[in-house]
Amino acid sequence: MTTYGDDATIRRILTTAGDTWAVVGLSDNPERAAYRVAEKLRRIGKKVVPVHPKAETVHGEQGYASLAEIPFAVDVVDVFVNSALAGAIADRAVAIGAKAVWFQLGVVDEAAYARTRDAGLLMVMDRSPGREIPRLGLA
Repeated sequence: MTTYGDDATIRRILTTAGDTWAVVGLSDNPERAAYRVAEKLRRIGKKVVPVHPKAETVHGEQGYASLAEIPFAVDVVDVFVNSALAGAIADRAVAIGAKAVWFQLGVVDEAAYARTRDAGLLMVMDRSPGREIPRLGLA
């Protein structure tokens, strides 16, 4: 099994990359993984910005239909979409000046991983911060 992100990179994203996380695919459905991961991120002090076509308010935070619509700086883009769509989102994360991109479990695009890292961003793929936070003792 290929690992896309070592513990040092994961820890840096979770602790020093910044506190504003755009969660792409986050809706107000508590049954979805994105909703639960967003809760964990909030518990460790992250501001979670929902990015979803419906632009729903989730966890009290205003949602936006796209990364380009967010009117403030985003540090980390956390991606909960189909792998076929993830590469374009990673490219937008680079374009908006994010410091890191995180592709969730099952979201894999090796070309996007390489492009994002080549652009100087921290990148983790096919992992979940919901699992990594407790594993690394961050919560």
